[in-house]
Amino acid sequence: MQINELSDALSVSPQIGTDDMPAIRDAGYRAIICNRPDGEGVDQPNFDEIEAAAKATGLVARYLPVTSGLVRDEDAESFGAALMELPGPVLAYCRTGTRSATLWSLSQAKTRPVPDILAATNAAGYDMAGVARRIVNGGKTPTDSGDAKFDVVIVGGGAGGIAVAASLRARKPGLEIALIDPAEIHYYQPGWTMVGGGIFAPAETAKTMGSLIPRGVHWIKSAVAAFEPTDNAVILDGCRVVKYDRLVICPGLKLDWAKIDGLEETLGRNGVTSNYRYDLAPYTWELVQGLKTGRALFTQPPMPIKCAGAPQKALYLSADHWHRTGRLRDIEIGFCNAGGVLFGVKDYVPALQSYMDKYSARLNFFHNLVAVDGPARQATFEVTKPDCTPECVTLDFDMIHVCPPQCAPDFIRVSPLADAAGWIDVDQATLRHRSHDNIWSLGDVMNAPNAKTAAAARIQAPVVAENIVADIAGREPVAQYDGYGSCPLTVERGKIVLAEFGYGGVMKPSFPKFLIDGTKPSRLAWLLKEKMLPPIYWKAMLRGREWMARPEKISAGG
Repeated sequence: MQINELSDALSVSPQIGTDDMPAIRDAGYRAIICNRPDGEGVDQPNFDEIEAAAKATGLVARYLPVTSGLVRDEDAESFGAALMELPGPVLAYCRTGTRSATLWSLSQAKTRPVPDILAATNAAGYDMAGVARRIVNGGKTPTDSGDAKFDVVIVGGGAGGIAVAASLRARKPGLEIALIDPAEIHYYQPGWTMVGGGIFAPAETAKTMGSLIPRGVHWIKSAVAAFEPTDNAVILDGCRVVKYDRLVICPGLKLDWAKIDGLEETLGRNGVTSNYRYDLAPYTWELVQGLKTGRALFTQPPMPIKCAGAPQKALYLSADHWHRTGRLRDIEIGFCNAGGVLFGVKDYVPALQSYMDKYSARLNFFHNLVAVDGPARQATFEVTKPDCTPECVTLDFDMIHVCPPQCAPDFIRVSPLADAAGWIDVDQATLRHRSHDNIWSLGDVMNAPNAKTAAAARIQAPVVAENIVADIAGREPVAQYDGYGSCPLTVERGKIVLAEFGYGGVMKPSFPKFLIDGTKPSRLAWLLKEKMLPPIYWKAMLRGREWMARPEKISAGG
C-alpha cells in the first residue's frame, strides 16, 4: 500500500484492500474516502466490504464515487465538504490516487495558492496540469470562450522580456506580440549596487513599465498562474487564457527572503539591509555613512543567484567609504559566503583578493546565513566545511548586508516546463525548450549554466528573437548563445574589475586588453558602469538596438 501525503489533513493512495485497515489506522488515519465506483475493475473490493472492514478497526468510511476522467465541479464540492465533516486525517483512494488528488486540488482552489496546490500534488507524484485552469478558476470549470491569441506571448517584463520584444519587433514588425506582467514599474537592478554605495539616486533606476514596452506590443497586466503547453495556453490569475503560437518565458527569479528565519521582520531596521531591493538600497548607504565603529557583515547564499558579484560589490563600496573617511581601522568586516571561493572564475580572484586584503575583510567560506535576530543584532550561520561536521555559529553585527537565497518563481517551479531543480529546461545554445519546440526562455529563470546577469540577458534576447523568426520561416535555429555574462565588480569608488566570461568560465573580454584589462581594477571600466551602461540599457537594449550584442550564428557544421 502506497500512501502519498497532500496535506496534514489528507493523503491519497491507489486501491486499498480490506486487510489494509489495521495499517491505515496505525498510521494515524481516522477516516477513509472511496472515490472509485464499485465494479470499475476486477481487482477491487466493493465499498460495502471496505466500509465493514473500516468500521471493524474504528475507521469512518465514506463513498464518493467519481468516473475516471470525469471529475465534475459538484464532485469536488462534495469532496471538500467530506473533508470538513470527517474526522481527520483522512485517506482517500481510487485506482491510482489521481482522481482523489484531483478532487483535493479543486476543493482547495479557493483557499490555497495555485502554486502550493500544484507543488503538493507534484511532490506526491500526481500531475495536475490537466486541471490547472479549473484550479485557477476557483475549482470551477471555465466557461470562457473568447480567449486572446497572439503570434508570440512573452511572460515577464524585466530586462529579458522587453529586450526580446523589441528585438522581435525590429526583425518582424508585423508580429502580434503580447507581454504579460502585472508590474507598474520596471527597475534597472544593476544600478542598486550604486544606490547602496551613494553613487546613484534610487529614482535613476526606475521607469514606468508602460513607457518601456515597445510600441505595438500588447501589454497584459496580469500575473501568470499556470501553463498548458500541450494546448499552447498561458493561464492568468482569474482564469483568463492567452493562447500563443510561440512562447517566451523570462519572469526573472524569486528572492526567497522567508528562507532565512527572522529576516523579513527586520529588513530595513536594526542595521539589516540589502541592495537586492529597491526600497532597501538607500538604507544600505544610510548605514554605511552612519557606521563609525563595530562589525559589518556581508553575506552570500548558495548559487544560483542573480549577479554573483553583487554581495561583494556592496562590501567593496562600503569599505572604500570607510577607508576614505578614516574609519576603516575601527570597523571589522566579514564576508560570509556559502561557497568555497571568492569568485567562480579564477582569473579575477587575485585582483578581488587584493581588495579584501586592503580592507582587512575576513573571508568566512562555507558560511550560509540561516537566521537573523535584528533586535539582538545577531546572525546565525550554518557552517559546512568539507570533511568537517556541520555546525552553527552566531556572529554579532552592527550592520549586515544580506543577499537572499534565490529560486525560480513558484508558478515556474510547479509547471510542466521546469527541470527537476525548478528552472525552465532549455538547450543552452539555442535557448529553446528541450521538450516543446515553440517555447524559448532567457534571463534568470532558465537552466543554462551561465551567470544570471542583465549583461547575459542583453546577449540572449537577440538569440531568442533570431531563432523565433527562423522558426516562423520554417527553418532550424540560426543563432547560438555562448554563455556570455558580465559582472562589473566595483572594488572601490572610481575603479572596477570588469569580469566577462562565458560557459565554463572562459574569459570573453569585450575590449582590447590595452583599453580594459578585466583582471585588473580599471577607471575606464568604472566610467563604463557609471556613465555608459545605464543609457545602453534604457536606450539600446530595451529598444532593440543591439550594439555589441549581435547574435552569434550557428556554424554550418554545428
